[in-house]
This record gives sequence, structure tokens and C-alpha cells, in this order.
Amino acid sequence: MNVLKENVEIILPETGLEQKLEEAKKENRSLIIKLGFDPTAPDLHLGHAVVLKKLKQFQDLGHQVIIIVGSFTAQIGDPTGKNKSRKPLSPEEVLQNADTYIKQLSKVIDVEKAEIHFNSDWLNALSFQQIIQLLSKVTVAQLMHRNDFNKRF
Repeated sequence: MNVLKENVEIILPETGLEQKLEEAKKENRSLIIKLGFDPTAPDLHLGHAVVLKKLKQFQDLGHQVIIIVGSFTAQIGDPTGKNKSRKPLSPEEVLQNADTYIKQLSKVIDVEKAEIHFNSDWLNALSFQQIIQLLSKVTVAQLMHRNDFNKRF
């Protein structure tokens, strides 16, 4: 447990990780740890190293790692947290970048033991009606609460 708390600034709730680990142990199962990447560039960057190291620690302790590749979102150019949107990429560019990401991930985590999913597998299947229904659940006020949208507005 101590290795999982090592170099972690905040855990919310404070005892949340301990509770999840205890519950998993009682139920004789592992935790499922998910991490998403949008393959908007050909390479992961140094900032990914911290979270990847933590993923490896979970994996080394027998927990299941799931990687979500943002193959859909990378094609539409979603907000980056900066003052402009990411450039939309072609499906070929996304798959090429995703391939390099997975190869780079394999230097840190055991990708053979991890599950890798592409969000385009389920998001491409949405109809226009379903997309509008999803959009109706988000208000302008909620969008404006995000700094990246607010600054661009």
C-alpha cells in the first residue's frame, strides 16, 4: 500500500484508496485502473512518466490496467486546456500515433497484461440523435466553468 501512496500529493477522499484496496481484498479481486490518452502527437511526453510509473506500481501489485485511446476525440480536435483547440487528425494519423503510444507504453507497463480500448469503438456507433441527447445534458454554464472554454469565449 505504501508504494501506491508514494509521491502522491492528494488522494480524495483521504482513505479512499485504502478502502478500495480493502474491499478488493475481501472480495478476492483486483482493482481496475483506467488511464486515457488522446493520440494527438506521435509521442508521449515526459509528463506522462509520473502517471505511467504509478500505473506500473498498480500492475505490479496484480491490479488490472485499462488504457483508453482517444481515437474518436483525436479526430475531432477537443480542448487541450490551452487557449485553442487541438487540430483534428485523420483516422490514419490517429492510428499511427496510437501505435507509437502503445509501443512507448510497453516500455513502462506490461501491455500484454493490460486491456487497450479505442473510444471510437463505441463513440463512432452513436447516432446523431444520441449525440444531441448527450449534448443536452451539458449546460452553457457548465462549459463556461471550464477555464479553457471560458478563456476562448
